[in-house]
Amino acid sequence: MFNGILLKSNRPGGSSGLAEGVIRKYGLILILLLAVITLSLISDAFLTVTNLMNVLRQVSINGILAVGMTLVILAAGIDLSIGSLMAVSAVIAASIVAQSPDALLLALLAGMVASGVFGGASGMLSAKLNVAPFVATLAMMTVARGIALLYTNGRPIVIDSPAFKFLGQGYIGPVPVPVVIFIAVASIVSVVLYRTKFGRYIFAVGGNENAARVSGIRVDRVKIAVFAINGLLAGLAGILLASRISSGQPNSGMGYELDAIAAVVIGGTSLFGGRGSMMGTIVGVLIIGVINNGLNLLDVSSYWQQIIKGLIIAGAVIIDQRAKRE
Repeated sequence: MFNGILLKSNRPGGSSGLAEGVIRKYGLILILLLAVITLSLISDAFLTVTNLMNVLRQVSINGILAVGMTLVILAAGIDLSIGSLMAVSAVIAASIVAQSPDALLLALLAGMVASGVFGGASGMLSAKLNVAPFVATLAMMTVARGIALLYTNGRPIVIDSPAFKFLGQGYIGPVPVPVVIFIAVASIVSVVLYRTKFGRYIFAVGGNENAARVSGIRVDRVKIAVFAINGLLAGLAGILLASRISSGQPNSGMGYELDAIAAVVIGGTSLFGGRGSMMGTIVGVLIIGVINNGLNLLDVSSYWQQIIKGLIIAGAVIIDQRAKRE
């Protein structure tokens, strides 16, 4: 299940073979536990209830983004626009609740649908016009960011709605609301991915697009659908972020695509498509969240944090390429 982070060995069985099998299967969990243990020894503030709840709240937004990104990468795509889609969704939702504080459902639908349309447009460019996903979403990233700035004249929209703020700041029992939403999203998408024909089509398209097309799968529809779903989830993440900071910021979401892609790749989903798991992505999200939190507690410069994240992604991609060759 947790493939992609550690390579398989061709050596014969025995105790070493058993150990390697355990590492291949549970390698990501072992890495997560090692990170938790190390940080708990280095910082007294890490292993506290308050900090752990803070970690879960922080990873929930990246987790929702990573769930959508997993679908795109499984279909052999990539989406660089999700940070800008977060901003579009955030400012649209914020503008609605600024006018009508009780119009929570309308704000959610409008923000998510708008970002979903942008995501679907990226899918159309890729599937119908044969534009490389990297280029298509790079263009959409710029367009969506410009629209968010134009929509607000470059100014944040302050949110005073208690119902809207509850989405990003509230609790259900002891659990932050964003964490509950993340768990629900991951569960629903996992069911779709592993229990439906559409999920099997995603793996098929990512594994071999030509073979999928010959077998009768509507490849273009699958590609457009995964980008649209990714856009919807980016919109949801943008709304949660706006709720958390009590404002719709046209510049919000910058750099969030980096953490989402890092979590997916670290979780074992191949950038070549067709191979990966949602559980691996979830563990990857937790690893990224724990590392971010630990670096903040240790007062590591944000510049160094960016360097570390980049090196992690580069290492994961190198391992993925070696695994594909083998």
